[in-house]
Amino acid sequence: MIYPEKLEKLIEFYKKLPGIGEKSAERLAIATLDIKEEELFDFSETLKHAKQDLHPCHICGHLTDQEVCYICADEGRDGNVICVIEDYKNVFSFEKVGNFRGVYHVLNGLISPMENIGADDINLSSLVKRVEALDNPEIILALKSSIEGETTTLYIKKIFENKKVVISRLSYGLPMGAEIDYIDTITLDHALSDRKQISS
Repeated sequence: MIYPEKLEKLIEFYKKLPGIGEKSAERLAIATLDIKEEELFDFSETLKHAKQDLHPCHICGHLTDQEVCYICADEGRDGNVICVIEDYKNVFSFEKVGNFRGVYHVLNGLISPMENIGADDINLSSLVKRVEALDNPEIILALKSSIEGETTTLYIKKIFENKKVVISRLSYGLPMGAEIDYIDTITLDHALSDRKQISS
């Protein structure tokens, strides 16, 4: 061990963050030591409150510090058009594009028999309730192109079979296996605009 124990522990915490390797973790840990004490206190309080206060919106499952997220609370949104996504990070990606004026539904996972994740393990039942309460609903399936994404897509399509629900999916212009939150905004915008209807 070349660092003092407490610095080593700080480095190990930074390494737990996605995309942070050994060198980056070392730089971040050492830079943290240079932060003024009052700013460091604000930083730690911000971390604590983010963890304590952020939770899923009770309507769509997106991240919020209120009972209902700002998207669900926006009366200017088209509540009949629901974009179904895997996790809340994807909401931020679509919102950066800025052209989608519907609402979202966060599944918090995908059906994966290999990992023993079934339909009851993700946020599907509340989607069914939302859709059944709407007039002329459209569901846009914005799930990644993977076995899990395809399985979930087919399952949702089956749920709403023979019901008056238009189901579309993002254009296949998205690369296979791509994570939505890593797609650039132009590609994502084109995929959304060129979505394909998959319900009969």
